[in-house]
Amino acid sequence: MEKKNNTLPSELFRVVDANLNRLKEGIRVIEDIARYVHNDKSLSTALKTLRHQCRIEPLELLLASRDSVNDVLRPTMQTEMNRTDLRSIVIANYKRGQESSRVLEELYKIADPSLSERFKQIRYELYTLEKENLLYLGNESR
Repeated sequence: MEKKNNTLPSELFRVVDANLNRLKEGIRVIEDIARYVHNDKSLSTALKTLRHQCRIEPLELLLASRDSVNDVLRPTMQTEMNRTDLRSIVIANYKRGQESSRVLEELYKIADPSLSERFKQIRYELYTLEKENLLYLGNESR
């Protein structure tokens, strides 16, 4: 088996930075809806704990690679505006978090298996919370 060198190639820092931000932002949207709209302490605490696990050090390497001004997909796409209610916002943000954690999981397989495993666990926790949360939201509207 090939030994990992625990360093991610520098050309991937921007990908990591974007996906780490996307992951934390997606979780935060769901967390705030659970906390302030539904007063759900259990779910908001679980999401906050999960969001705090979304860390990569040193942050300076990621910040140095950030180029949000020249992001080719920076303008809002019409499909991003298709939200009809809070449920659709929650669903979109669970998907955003799951997809981002998968990208981070895959990238860190080449450099740091422990980080890869952490992002895999975050992804699976998001799957579980999504199911519980959406079943709850579905029952609430009845």
